[in-house]
Amino acid sequence: MADPSSYRPKPGQIPDSPGVYKFRDEHRRVIYVGKAKNLRQRLANYFQDLAALHPRTRTMVTTAASVEWTVVSTEVEALQLEYSWIKEFDPRFNVKYRDDKSYPYLAVTLDEEFPRVQVMRGAKKKGVRYFGPYGHAWAIRETVDLMLRVFPVRTCSAGVFKNAARTGRPCLLGYIGKCSAPCVGRVTPEEHRELADDFCDFMAGRTGTYIRRLEKDMMVAAEEMEYERAARLRDDVEALKRAMEKSAVVLADATDADLIAVAEDELEAAVQIFHVRGGRVRGQRGWVTDKVENVDTSGLVEHALQQLYGEEAGDAVPKEVLVPALPEDPDAVSQWLAGRRGSQVSLRIPQRGDKKDLMATVQRNAQQALGLHKTKRASDLTTRSRALEEVAEALGLDTAPLRIECFDISHLQGDDVVASMVVFEDGLARKSEYRRFQIKGFEGQDDVRSMHEVIGRRFKRYLQDKERTGEWEEAPAPTGPAPDTTSDPDTAPDPDAEPREDDGRPKRFAYPPQLVVVDGGQPQVAAAKRALDELGIDDIAVCGLAKRLEEVWLPDDDDPVVLPRSSEGLYLLQRVRDEAHRFAITYQRAKRAKRIRSSPLDAVAGLGETRKQALIKHFGSVKKLKQATIDEICEVPGIGRRTAESVAVALASAAPATPAVNTATGEIIEEDNGGSTT
Repeated sequence: MADPSSYRPKPGQIPDSPGVYKFRDEHRRVIYVGKAKNLRQRLANYFQDLAALHPRTRTMVTTAASVEWTVVSTEVEALQLEYSWIKEFDPRFNVKYRDDKSYPYLAVTLDEEFPRVQVMRGAKKKGVRYFGPYGHAWAIRETVDLMLRVFPVRTCSAGVFKNAARTGRPCLLGYIGKCSAPCVGRVTPEEHRELADDFCDFMAGRTGTYIRRLEKDMMVAAEEMEYERAARLRDDVEALKRAMEKSAVVLADATDADLIAVAEDELEAAVQIFHVRGGRVRGQRGWVTDKVENVDTSGLVEHALQQLYGEEAGDAVPKEVLVPALPEDPDAVSQWLAGRRGSQVSLRIPQRGDKKDLMATVQRNAQQALGLHKTKRASDLTTRSRALEEVAEALGLDTAPLRIECFDISHLQGDDVVASMVVFEDGLARKSEYRRFQIKGFEGQDDVRSMHEVIGRRFKRYLQDKERTGEWEEAPAPTGPAPDTTSDPDTAPDPDAEPREDDGRPKRFAYPPQLVVVDGGQPQVAAAKRALDELGIDDIAVCGLAKRLEEVWLPDDDDPVVLPRSSEGLYLLQRVRDEAHRFAITYQRAKRAKRIRSSPLDAVAGLGETRKQALIKHFGSVKKLKQATIDEICEVPGIGRRTAESVAVALASAAPATPAVNTATGEIIEEDNGGSTT
């Protein structure tokens, strides 16, 4: 625990300008980011008597070891920089909202020649127009099913579309009139895009004009005694009205607004957002967060606005944002929102009428979300705590292992040997800390030796990071050979091995675990323990979990520890082990698939993917290309004589590929593409 006075800036050193500040811990990790109109006044609040600080603030300043700041010109710039730093450094003491689920959107892929309507989740893509979010995917499909009658836009995947174009037969939706069948040329690309644009306009809230136009066309058709067309238009109008009924009118003046409500207690806060477009609720989402910093409702609202609109632009930011409390500097936030939208944005608290009533509804949803979250978390916390306590008791640990790392080895008959490291913190998977290894020290199948290599490489990097951050003045002498930092493959500039620079970003090797779990029995555990002993590390517990009888093995013990089958501790160790196995085998399969897809043409310097494909397309296969002369290779467009000679040499020196065998029939599968035999 650090004394804040030890790193307090000298008087007059802090400017009285707007800016953003960062607190770092002893490892140089950024643990808190904040902004201020006046840096001198704001930072002075952190260096007062510890007894006068809020408990969360007191924990933060005693965890920190230094503070630094960046001066900006305006409060708007400070707001933008604060958001960027929170996203970049992921500080542990900042409020960070995370979606309690991945909400589905109704998306229209306007970047394609024939736009497609579909359900999408996750990060938004450029060139795609989104509507929502919706509470359930089935709600999107019901809406789309109703609207396809009027706007028969393509909904099929690329594979289905290409197959229909190849066979000249549309899918079922094309036969029943719910797709205009652009795949077989029933409509031109321009006509299909016009349908997609009308679909988007209707979903964006411009419903009245379109329905009135359909009703007018229906009346004209009836007057001209085109009764079948009139009946079809009547059914179209009814279908659109049913689709509109699924999102009730909540604001009569066709308002475009987002309403944000916050429910909170001393420890947690829940945020609910209703997206209103054209006076109708078009989407809803919610977040829950721990209050790891001393923040009030206005601060929670400001963080929510940053999370909600930090990556948005244009119409995704509405004209009006209604909140329960204004941020500390509402003018700066309003200017920032206006910059994201490109026009004026009104940020205010609703005082009366329909908007205030709707805000009360959003507030009730936030209260219910917080209550439901606390009920679930209470159960989860109890279970996880019991599991960690049982593991600590079974293994004879002094404290519960809050950070567990598990290692597994995967290979296919000695080929493509890889390893995985997964991390669980407080009983939950922390996927951002997962790590993959290639076994580089030897060839062949030897799980014990592989485990020794992986554990050694992981903790060599930990010792290097620890020494670089200055946690000790002189490194303790290890009991085994000193880490060879010059020959360790992890020190190479490899994206799979290189840690991030010492600038405060999270680093995968910076935190030591309290417990190392290996997938295997006594030999693997002994190898892991030997690797730690060679590095002089004696404060990390090691155990192994054998699959056959789910026995827990400890170093130097001849008999395993047997946990009850109903034990939460055993269940936690199984989850950790199974996750390591899944991560390892996924990597091994991907590595093997990449090797199988390799081609002798890969060895030709300067031969890019386009010219490789041109060669294969011209000759039909690598086998036929091998039989071609240099003059015949030169006939391929873009292939000069020097390149043709390089291709011929590479193919002639390539080892013959092992033939692939169809396991069902026993037949040898001839290669028919760029070197693949599958």
